[in-house]
Amino acid sequence: MKKNILIGLAILAVSTSAALAAHKTHHATKPKAAAAAPAPASPIIVGQVSAADRALYMKNQHDSGMKK
Repeated sequence: MKKNILIGLAILAVSTSAALAAHKTHHATKPKAAAAAPAPASPIIVGQVSAADRALYMKNQHDSGMKK
């Protein structure tokens, strides 16, 4: 019984290390496309939340069971 557990752990260790080694080399060959992409513009928010929006928010909070 102990021999079977030991062999199983050895096989798991070898297969895991091989999978991790393959995973690391796979990403090393890909070019970095994120560095070339421009940053997206941030949205501009103008104005305040209306009273109707606030009332709807409070109603939804109440209906969902959240206390506010």
